[in-house]
Amino acid sequence: MPPPEDVLEIGAPEQFAALAHPLRQRLLFALTQRPATISRLAAQLDAKKGNVAHHLKVLREAGLVHIAETRQVRGGTEQYYRRTARRMVVAEPQAAGTAAMLAAVAQELDRSPTEPHLTLRHLRLSPEKARELGEILTNLVDEAEESAEDDPVHGVLVTLYQQAQPPDRGDGRPVPSSC
Repeated sequence: MPPPEDVLEIGAPEQFAALAHPLRQRLLFALTQRPATISRLAAQLDAKKGNVAHHLKVLREAGLVHIAETRQVRGGTEQYYRRTARRMVVAEPQAAGTAAMLAAVAQELDRSPTEPHLTLRHLRLSPEKARELGEILTNLVDEAEESAEDDPVHGVLVTLYQQAQPPDRGDGRPVPSSC
């Protein structure tokens, strides 16, 4: 199989459905660096091989992973799975996929051997400044990648979104929230 594409834009319904489960998100995280077998992925993610096999099938049918190579071992065939793209971009995120990705990230944070860095900030930005910040963050992450095989893998979640405005009474004043 050819090496993974650089970017795959997620847009098909079966891709959104495949991304709507935390274990499938974690499988995609795990396959970021190199191909892996079901056994290796199960051990890495502390999951049952049957669950991993099922979720890899869903990802494969959605075109998000493929079998990169097969090897004969002890009378059987070992399959190595690989992502179809290094980066997957969801142009129009859907709630189920976003929730699954955040749940997968939360599971990864719980398993991190080091103290994770997690910050949520709310900034007042013009649309132009927000676009510029998004580009800077994307470039910063792209440029941070190193290629040393023995270095630990770090997850990076970058999101920039505009907060929804509270509804108003029609006179420009927000409706008070009830607690």
